[in-house]
Amino acid sequence: MWLAILMGLGMVLVIEGLVFALAPSRLEDLLRALTQIPAETRRMIGFGAVAIGAVLTSWAISLL
Repeated sequence: MWLAILMGLGMVLVIEGLVFALAPSRLEDLLRALTQIPAETRRMIGFGAVAIGAVLTSWAISLL
């Protein structure tokens, strides 16, 4: 269980690090665009991402 959590965290850090390393100016553009989205919409997007992530993680663990 802990191994899966560590692997997932490591993969998230790799993907996030790639965004910063390969496209820092696009990240700034994205942040500017995010300020145009209402806070409640950003919250719903976040909840959706958490839900999808939880389902994918549960599915992946069931395949082990």
